[in-house]
Amino acid sequence: MTQEKAVVLLSGGLDSCTCMAVAKSKGYDVYPISFNYHQRHSIELEGAKKIAEYYQVKRHLIIETNMDAIGGSALTDEHIAVPDGDVNRDDVPPTYVPARNLIFLSYAMGYAEVLGAAHVYIGVNSVDYSGYPDCRPEFIQRFQELSNYATTATAVKGKTITIETPLQYLSKSDIVKLGTKLGAPYQFTHSCYKGSEKACGVCDSCQLRLHGFADAGVEDPIEYETRELR
Repeated sequence: MTQEKAVVLLSGGLDSCTCMAVAKSKGYDVYPISFNYHQRHSIELEGAKKIAEYYQVKRHLIIETNMDAIGGSALTDEHIAVPDGDVNRDDVPPTYVPARNLIFLSYAMGYAEVLGAAHVYIGVNSVDYSGYPDCRPEFIQRFQELSNYATTATAVKGKTITIETPLQYLSKSDIVKLGTKLGAPYQFTHSCYKGSEKACGVCDSCQLRLHGFADAGVEDPIEYETRELR
């Protein structure tokens, strides 16, 4: 019997690593896809490579797309500063990358069609997140509806490629607990927006991560410049 395939969007961060662990726990043959979009924190790609190697995947696809040419984000424009973290933020921060998940999911759907995969995993979250519109359930629902008409596999051959969002309604601490239970290799992850070898500990992503591990009662295995909770 042929093993069912799943494409996993793998940034190298905490959430995407957890998605890899979830997909593997389902027994899928996982095919991670990562993106070098000229992000400030491109060091996360090294983490993605280590995670892919840890899971002994058959292929780790890395796509290069220069989203810095569009700009408009602190993650792609060096002239826009990465702000210090605010876990209670209710506005969209400057680290939002315009239409990033729309672009990434489009690549992933095309890759899934070529592979014959029935699942695409993405680690979007609508509870403990930085306010990005392309992490919300409404976006995923609309993209799923659109993608059903976007490929030969779905629109012509009647196949289904399902976007899986296992972290959508989990708190960051619940994500940490889930990944820890599944043996996710968090020691290889990199979540910091500033892109240094050690995580800064003060940006939105670091603060969300630090609070998540603290609330879960789990020790975060990566190094930080500072581990102060704010």
